[in-house]
Amino acid sequence: MNTAHNYPEVGAVTRPGPLPAGYNHLHHRALIGHGREVLEAAGESVTTFRMHREAGVHVETDGARAEVGLPVRCTIGVGPLRVGAPCRVVWTAYESDRIGFSYGTLAGHPECGEEVFQVELAPDGRVWFTVTAFSRPGRWYTRLAGPLVPFLQHQYARHCGRTLRRLAAARRPGAH
Repeated sequence: MNTAHNYPEVGAVTRPGPLPAGYNHLHHRALIGHGREVLEAAGESVTTFRMHREAGVHVETDGARAEVGLPVRCTIGVGPLRVGAPCRVVWTAYESDRIGFSYGTLAGHPECGEEVFQVELAPDGRVWFTVTAFSRPGRWYTRLAGPLVPFLQHQYARHCGRTLRRLAAARRPGAH
């Protein structure tokens, strides 16, 4: 796997301030439940890539959970329509009220940019799942797809939220 990022703003998705100009921006936030148990279950599902796998993405990595520097290859599609997306984890949070990671795209990825997946426990006990990303086409076929790609990315973020809500609910004590 080529280890060079294919964009210059490495780490920008988690820094304070606006996302880099010249990219499509994605912000999605979804309520997934309440309480510390939900935060911990959801955080584990996010950082072990279980959420991605349960959402239909094939994930290849040598790590058990997200750690800075870990290469990750996500693949979607079937047969000849299978598309691989090499990334590397650039940021993690394993905090008492926030758990998540971000990865950046590597050379060969269909897009250029970064995406963060995190869960947070709010002071009122609600647990929120947030996806924030900046990206632009990195290959001819994503340039050709035009505005369809940002639309599909938003739909995938929503699907991840629904998947994570289901996974976190299944892990709660007393859940069926």
